[in-house]
Amino acid sequence: MKTFISKIYAYEILDSRGNPTVATQVELSDDTVATASVPSGASTGENEAVELRDADKSRFNGKGVLSAIENVNDVIARELIDKCPFNQEEIDQIMISLDGTPNKRRLGANAILSVSLAVARASAKSKKLPLFRYIGGINARTLPTPMMNIINGGAHSDAPIDIQEFMIVPKNFDSFKDKLRAGVEIFQTLKNILRKNNLSTAVGDEGGFAPNLKSNTHALDLIEQATTQAGYKFGEEVFVALDIASSEFYQDQHYVLKKSDNSKFTSSQMIDWLVKLKSQYPIISIEDGCSQNDWDGWIELTKRLGDSTQLVGDDLFVTNSTFLQKGIDLHAGNAILIKPNQIGTLSETLQTIRLAKNAGFGTIISHRSGETEDTFIADLAVATNAGQIKTGSLSRSERTAKYNRLLCIEENL
Repeated sequence: MKTFISKIYAYEILDSRGNPTVATQVELSDDTVATASVPSGASTGENEAVELRDADKSRFNGKGVLSAIENVNDVIARELIDKCPFNQEEIDQIMISLDGTPNKRRLGANAILSVSLAVARASAKSKKLPLFRYIGGINARTLPTPMMNIINGGAHSDAPIDIQEFMIVPKNFDSFKDKLRAGVEIFQTLKNILRKNNLSTAVGDEGGFAPNLKSNTHALDLIEQATTQAGYKFGEEVFVALDIASSEFYQDQHYVLKKSDNSKFTSSQMIDWLVKLKSQYPIISIEDGCSQNDWDGWIELTKRLGDSTQLVGDDLFVTNSTFLQKGIDLHAGNAILIKPNQIGTLSETLQTIRLAKNAGFGTIISHRSGETEDTFIADLAVATNAGQIKTGSLSRSERTAKYNRLLCIEENL
């Protein structure tokens, strides 16, 4: 008998920052049941799909998502009941058409994505396939290299440093579990170093430390020290990736580093600063080195560092094939951060990944700062052979859940 969607039901849960978010349960006619939940970002690009919030100040300080949930239960469910769950593109297109806006502001990207992911997970369970295999087929087998955010700055912490994420990238190891082990050992060593220097070992939203450091270079020096003390070769086995999140401090066509030394840079000066950092440390990836509104800066940055460095567009591309195509045409950046909730459906996410790969762009599957325990992105990274994943530091269970899922997938493969 033909399998069809028999029930869709959304409800409110909490993300890792204690804010409400959407979880959706999908039931199929063969008694398969699956649930998916969606994350929320703190540093968000202005072109992201809209996350629908209630704005009712009397409830969760206006951050409730009952309106998004109502849209799932009363609008989306009515259209998807009795539909075949295995045609993901059709399911997603129905919701896109129902919304009818270019940025999903009517129904909410959080509402739409929760259904999209839950349908995919239910379909995989119904077919008795791991999620990564259902999405990616027989060619899905590449475990991603983790980009581990071990020091938080910018909008993710109160530390007086402007760079938002300082990440370590263990590269030259035989397996994912060996890369993960290296990251854990460096993270724990860094914790001991911070303690010895009477610096805070409290963690930020993504699980990295957020100590009161003197400068951006102070953070990089501590990472080098922790890597070496943990027994790894800095610049040979373990490298650095930065998320500058420069849109956060781009004002009047200048970059104003207010949190640290109050420097005010033009685009060219900002790029000079990044080039200097690159010359001092083994930095292999720079995310959002220029603002989402500074396309000329991105073009110059790519000319100067594109041959030696992965230049990742997050706010610039917002997992949207239209903005990515512009970047490809202008030679702005050479990699894209993939966040499904920036675009709002699984199908559109996969479309953007295909475009990036066809253009020779790097792909990094990414979490958000407000996460849930859902491990969908771990399977997505393997399904698409993305090669890289950002899912935070080596603490907080909503981050380690993704790493643990990847360990499970590696064992299965």
